[in-house]
Amino acid sequence: MGSKKQTNKNHYTLIVLSGVTLALVIVGLQLVDSFVLPISAVEVSAPKTITIESSEIESPTPDELDLAAQAIVENERYQTDYTTRMLALANNGLFELLSTSTREVIATTTGSTTTETVPAIPARQLYAEHTESYPAERSYPDTGAILPFRRIVAYYGNFLDTRMGALGEFPPEEMKQMLMEEVANWEAADPSTPVIPAIDYVAMVAQADAGNDGMYRRMMPTSEIDKAHQLAKEVDGILILEVQAGLADLQTEIERFEPWLKYPDVHLALDPEFAMHDGARPGTVIGSVNAQDVNRAAAYLKELADQHNLPPKVMLVHRFTQNMVQNATAIKPNDKVQIVMVMDGWGPPANKINTYYQILEPEPVQFTGFKVFYKNDLKPPSTALLTPAEILDLSPKPIFIQYQ
Repeated sequence: MGSKKQTNKNHYTLIVLSGVTLALVIVGLQLVDSFVLPISAVEVSAPKTITIESSEIESPTPDELDLAAQAIVENERYQTDYTTRMLALANNGLFELLSTSTREVIATTTGSTTTETVPAIPARQLYAEHTESYPAERSYPDTGAILPFRRIVAYYGNFLDTRMGALGEFPPEEMKQMLMEEVANWEAADPSTPVIPAIDYVAMVAQADAGNDGMYRRMMPTSEIDKAHQLAKEVDGILILEVQAGLADLQTEIERFEPWLKYPDVHLALDPEFAMHDGARPGTVIGSVNAQDVNRAAAYLKELADQHNLPPKVMLVHRFTQNMVQNATAIKPNDKVQIVMVMDGWGPPANKINTYYQILEPEPVQFTGFKVFYKNDLKPPSTALLTPAEILDLSPKPIFIQYQ
């Protein structure tokens, strides 16, 4: 009988404080971080009483109270883990503020030195109140989000073109082995962040030929996209579908991939370089998207995730010039879409790092990524690829790594 709701039929008196009705109080809940304002700090006017005649109020059972309290505690743990990882990714001194420390204080009058204890700041408080440019967002994703709990390490390309990247250059079994070796390299470089592998498949390819509709793009056959999805499953990873829209409407082209985006392990990437305008052919100029394009895609993915009860989607946006992503500060992630701005340029290590700090770091949006070109990054005068340790030294640290 313990699970049965208790129903009390009586007169009830509700105390109203400053116009706020206190309907239910759950006690015994321990918060992970201190965000509750002390009652003594709240100015309360004299209470008024309101009598409700013949009301029926259902009291929650002890089991329901326990579940509600447990859900709140679990959510706070989730948010604290999220914020702690975001502050660590920032790599800008914020993470160190989560621990108690000491500092030397010199008295201006005597010149004597004393040691002062600096108390730790709770993670969620620091996340909400910090003034540095990163973390760029102070919101939280829905549960089940990949980032920043895991780093994504992806192999990029198209099965029909050996020049586009590792997916087409190497036989599937060899490619999978190479990918998992990179996964192991990243886990060794950052043991605190587990790695999930990804098949990053260019599912819509920009074309030099206009095609029958004059849009300069080609969607890959269903069989090829299914093949990419199967490879992702074989490495216990995720599938990312890259869209190079040519002259076609970007959102219309994205929605053509809905049969796959409805799966929980399939995510999206936008390539502004090949989002063309004013009749320009792909490859003749660098294309672009604006914040409205990205926000529209994010809203669509959120609607899809809500409709099919999916965990948050990851959406990549490639960038290596300022104009490729216009009005980037207006891009807004949501609770169902995690946005990663990916540094997509190639060249010597110093050039790539410089591009990262010039283009991505000032406008990180939410998360950042970094692309490594096995061949182009070794063209003279370059003599070496950037290592995981060198990439992890960036601020913010990339949470998505792509190999082409």
